[in-house]
Amino acid sequence: MDSHVFQAVAAAAAALLLFLTYHSLAFVAGKKLPKGTRLPPGPPGKPFVGNLFDIPPEHSWLKFKQWSDLYGPLFRLNIAGRENYVVSSEKIANDLLRERGNLYSSREQLPAAAELLGDNLRPLFLPYGSLWRRTRKLMHQLTMPSAATTYQPTQVLESTRLLDDLIRAPQDYQKWFARYSSSVIFRLGFGKTMQDEDVLRRIMDVNHSLERVASPGSYLVDTFPSLMHLPDALAPFKRELKQLHEAELGLFRELLDDVKKQMDQNVAPHCWERTFIEQQESYDLTTDQGAYVIGTLFEAGSGTTTAALQSFVLAMVHHPEWMSKIQQEVDEVVGTSRLPEFEDMPSLPTVRAVIKETMRWRPVTAGGLPHQLVKDDVYNGFFLPAGTNIHPNQWAIHREPSLYPDPEVFNPDRWLDPSFPTFKEPLTVHPNIQNYSCFGFGRRICPGQNIAERSLNILVARIAWACDISKAKDEHGNYVDVPLYDYVSGFNTHPKPFQFYLKARSPHHAIIVRSALEKETQSDPLAGK
Repeated sequence: MDSHVFQAVAAAAAALLLFLTYHSLAFVAGKKLPKGTRLPPGPPGKPFVGNLFDIPPEHSWLKFKQWSDLYGPLFRLNIAGRENYVVSSEKIANDLLRERGNLYSSREQLPAAAELLGDNLRPLFLPYGSLWRRTRKLMHQLTMPSAATTYQPTQVLESTRLLDDLIRAPQDYQKWFARYSSSVIFRLGFGKTMQDEDVLRRIMDVNHSLERVASPGSYLVDTFPSLMHLPDALAPFKRELKQLHEAELGLFRELLDDVKKQMDQNVAPHCWERTFIEQQESYDLTTDQGAYVIGTLFEAGSGTTTAALQSFVLAMVHHPEWMSKIQQEVDEVVGTSRLPEFEDMPSLPTVRAVIKETMRWRPVTAGGLPHQLVKDDVYNGFFLPAGTNIHPNQWAIHREPSLYPDPEVFNPDRWLDPSFPTFKEPLTVHPNIQNYSCFGFGRRICPGQNIAERSLNILVARIAWACDISKAKDEHGNYVDVPLYDYVSGFNTHPKPFQFYLKARSPHHAIIVRSALEKETQSDPLAGK
């Protein structure tokens, strides 16, 4: 294209962008407020862009927490004409996102992640409507508690395999945690073991692309949707994201087609893909829509569990007294001749408390996923206009002093001691992470929480039984410093690699792990597949 033509088109696009931004800001500013209402407070913005440049590109939830301390638990941001309200209170989040779920369960259709990367197929970003409800129905059937219990043998096998590898090569902990989380969901979703390194790489590429593309501020088109009107020749982001979509759609289709072929040969194991294929008509979903449902469950289950496990190890490195406490509890309940099993979990409240406190202290989705309001609403005298994005800032919600005294302190006792406001009985059931705010709110709550809870419970109990964890020492015998908060960016966040020391608690423990793995592998119907 001639450079003069290119400059003219670019100038016209910029002018259109400013025009649309100005009028969107003017519309919001000029919209008449219902009598007796007001807009929430918030940081003052700048002309045209509002608070766009006030929000840090990484770990925005930390800044949101500072603003909530200054402006209150419901404050307002304007991002280039887009209304955004940030919620920093569990009560407000539940009042709006759960109790008024018919109004607050949609998603803003951000062009980069929803339209270009996902081609409006990924349930996570679907607007609230009939298609979303049909995808949710399938997700619920696959992951509801009565179904989740049937997945426990897979979690037992994969947790034993992880223990064996973790003891042999603790420096590769990120790889082992990722494989554990991915292998559990891969078996459930596709009826296969995670032995194909190429498939694992492709799946991880899809996960990483999603987290990068969906992170706030990654693509200018999300802030200025009018850029979608640019022709492809002037919009390299369109070409990039469409190529990523083709890659992920090709992977999801391939995994589904493999199950179809196995079904044709009468050798397909029971798995989520088979359930969808057999009942596709009743769900009223296209093949690609169903493939994305299973793919989304895999994305959610593998990435979040991996992140939570890494934060658990970080917590134990900084708080070895709690590692000792859960080891003592597991030893008293289980003994030394076998590994912990799911049947032991009602007798392990300290293990469950450490898990819940880890997810409070370092929430995986720290900034929360925004819900979009579909109709004007009023809450406690504040006016919330239709189209507003409601951000449940989990980092701040998990640090409400009234619920969590000394919130920056890692203290699982807040779930075990009756003197804390979060204590619940009986301890054979509580603490647990069912419907916990770390999984989201209302109708958009994570459907895989039942599976995630079981995966975390069994593995943390087994790590406590089999392993000692502590700070690493350098060549001079000094402890290696580990940052309390050095986390990657993205809407799912986890600690950057850090050093620690891990070993089997005794040769006997290592032998029990190896023997259990050999026994479980021999009885595994998918072994070798």
